[in-house]
Amino acid sequence: MRIAVGSDMRQPVTDAVIGWLQSEGHALRLIGPLVAGDETEWAEASAATARAVTAGDADAAVLFCWSGTGACIAANKVRGVRAALCGDAETARLARRYNHANVLVMSMRVTSPAIAIEITQAFLTAPWGEDEYDVRNVRVVDALA
Repeated sequence: MRIAVGSDMRQPVTDAVIGWLQSEGHALRLIGPLVAGDETEWAEASAATARAVTAGDADAAVLFCWSGTGACIAANKVRGVRAALCGDAETARLARRYNHANVLVMSMRVTSPAIAIEITQAFLTAPWGEDEYDVRNVRVVDALA
């Protein structure tokens, strides 16, 4: 899978998720300070990560910021993005199934590397739900922008 990974800073949690994604054979597009020498701020890194998904350069994205909230807000400003701030694996699974989330957002402040890997794995392996109720609601959300 092609995955964009963005952040406004490099931390042990970002490195752990990147390492795990690489070990799983995913093709990564790193955005922001995850690229050596890049000093992109959180709003721009979040938007660029989200745009990688909507432009078709990535199948999904994983995004980090200190609280996760700012990155989630910024990513959701990009038309076609359904970013979900997740602090546990079950929330990540449900975000994919019921909300067809295509960008996972995590807090670097409260998420340990081991939990971040669990959340990422749950997010990437959960299928989008095909129940008409869920599909209809996703269409409504997509039309809001």
